[in-house]
Amino acid sequence: MLSDEELHQLFYKKYSGIHGEGLFSRTKINQGDYMGEYDGPMVTENGSHVLWVEKYDEVWVGRDGKNLLRYLNHSIEPHAEFIEFELYALRDINPDEEITIDYGEEP
Repeated sequence: MLSDEELHQLFYKKYSGIHGEGLFSRTKINQGDYMGEYDGPMVTENGSHVLWVEKYDEVWVGRDGKNLLRYLNHSIEPHAEFIEFELYALRDINPDEEITIDYGEEP
């Protein structure tokens, strides 16, 4: 897992034309690169920064994001995806480009 300091070296948040604040890259990120882990307490109820992942067959686990990755906005053409709670680049991402994920069926 990357520390908060390491995440701040890679990303920053600012106003997003998609929604509120978004997550933007400070540096070039290559397709397939590990970008960090969605960190925060485990929860059992939904909230605005809760990420749900299927850990086992139909067993969903949620984390209430407390690090910079909570500012990821939704796109149907995402730049990155989560594998469990770890984020990976789906394509090359340029400096100052907003990073998005696909929230799934119910964004």
